[in-house]
Formats: sequence, C-alpha cells, structure tokens
Amino acid sequence: MNNKIAIAIIGPTASGKTALSLALSSVLPSEIISADSRQIYRYLDIGTAKPTEAERACVRHHCIDICNPDEKYSAGLFAKEAKPIVNRLFDEHKVPIIVGGSGLYVHALCEGLAESAVEISEEMRQKAMDLYEQIGREELFAYVKSIDPLSAEKYSDKNPHRLLRVVEYYFATGLRFSDFHAQVIDKPSFTTLYFGLDYPRAALYEIINKRCEMMWDNGIFEETESVLNMGFTPDIQSLQTVGYKEVLKVLHGELTNKEGLEAMKQSTRRYAKRQLTWCNNQTKVQWLVKETAVQTIVKHYAQSVSAEYVEQRESAVSR
Repeated sequence: MNNKIAIAIIGPTASGKTALSLALSSVLPSEIISADSRQIYRYLDIGTAKPTEAERACVRHHCIDICNPDEKYSAGLFAKEAKPIVNRLFDEHKVPIIVGGSGLYVHALCEGLAESAVEISEEMRQKAMDLYEQIGREELFAYVKSIDPLSAEKYSDKNPHRLLRVVEYYFATGLRFSDFHAQVIDKPSFTTLYFGLDYPRAALYEIINKRCEMMWDNGIFEETESVLNMGFTPDIQSLQTVGYKEVLKVLHGELTNKEGLEAMKQSTRRYAKRQLTWCNNQTKVQWLVKETAVQTIVKHYAQSVSAEYVEQRESAVSR
C-alpha cells in the first residue's frame, strides 16, 4: 500500500458497525481501532456492545478495555494513543479500520482537534438543555450573543443544535466557542473515507429496541452489580451512560423493571439520533446498504488509493 488512507465505519448505535468491520477485515489486510468512548472501559461489556472475544480473535482490535470504569479519558488522549497504531499499520501495509459511534473520538483521530479541545460532560449538556427548555430559542440566541458575539454572528440562523454547542462549551470551560474554532488544529497525516449502513428510521429504532431487550434480559444487571461490588461507586461517569444509568435507577427503586427498560430504549433512540446528526453534519459519509457494503467500500478504497498515487506521481514530475 503506497498511500495513507484509512477507513472509518461510523453511524448510529445498533446499525451493524462491528459486523461490517469484521467482514471488511476478512478481505483487506487490516486491524480495527475502536473509537467508542464506552468500550474503553474494562468490565462493561454488555451495555457497551463490545465485540465478543471470538470476534476479537478474528482480527486484532485496539482501544478496547484500556481503562478502569472510574478513569478519566478524553478524545484528545484517544487520538494521541491511536495515532501511533495508525502509523504502524501504514508501515506494515495494512488498512486502519476505525469503528465507532463516538463522534468526537472519530473526529479527533481522523480530522484533528485543537490542543484545548475538551469533552463536554453530560451534566453540562443537560444544564444547557435545561436553559434552552426554560427560555426558548430566541432567548437562547440572545444569551449566546451576550457570551460569544462571533458565534452568534456565525449561527444567525438560530439553529438550536449549534447554539447549544456554544452554551455547552461555555458552561464547561468559561471560554468562547469561537476562540476554540480559531485555534490551530493538529491535522493528521492520512486521509479517511467514511462509510455507514443506511436504515429507515423506523427499522433502526426496531433494531435498537430489540437490542435493549436482549441486554436487559441477558446480563446488564449482573454486569452493573459486579462493577459496584468491585468497589466502584454508582456516580462514576461510565455508569451514568445509556443502559447502566437506567439499571441503577431500577436497583435503587426509582423505576420499575418495565419503566427502566422503556427508559433505556428511549435514551438509546435519542443517542442514535444525535449520532446520525453528527455523521451527516461533520463528515462526508457514504451511506450503504448492508448487502453490498463490503464490495462498495473495497471499490471506493481501491479507487482512492489509485487516485492519490497518481496525484503524488504527477506532483513529483511537476517538481
């Protein structure tokens, strides 16, 4: 392989990213890098839908089970630790297959992040959302204008999603979001092709509901209790994520078993919607049908490698 081109399999939770990456790895010399902000944690397997041991035995996986459940981790640290893996794979003439639904992790590795990029906690996101629900879009825009005039000018369409990003960043850092965007970004030395599996929204939500039921009935309670029995507290960030937080509410008597399952389904569907929004807004993703996805990716990859090689040769000749 003469060119540095990686493949990223992205998309919403439960859309078949793991299965597609495994199928792809069977036809391309490759290794898989998980870009998932929850699969980094040890002991949390069921609720994070980690590849099984058998699946991981088929092809080498990276960035899974690298932290204890109470450890802090960030997109910036992920990129720092994953870049040497990517570079090694290129040196070995292998294709890095980056798989995950954590948008900031994918972006940090494949597009680069400013040095001061920060993770926004769920607490800060909820605080911003509460403000929006209290005052509405017009007043939220006025608030953004008061804390970050440049962002207000940029987002004059008053798109709530964009305004909330500005407010979240301000709540988390006390800094202007526009200053963050003005910083120099550490660009990677490789190109990424983005792919995802396309499903009608209703079909995806049905898959999500069934997966939640499977997790709920097949070990997520025992897994959560096991982590607690190790001495980890219920308030650690890894247990305040989709699935585990609903289990904790059932264990603490705040929800019935049925209510907890329905809450998990709803939270997962909302998460999938946010992931889809990120994919469409932040990447040039090519949405594929499951039946021909592997063939299409291999074709696009081969074409991209050839095109880049020709471009490099032409550039060398012109010099």
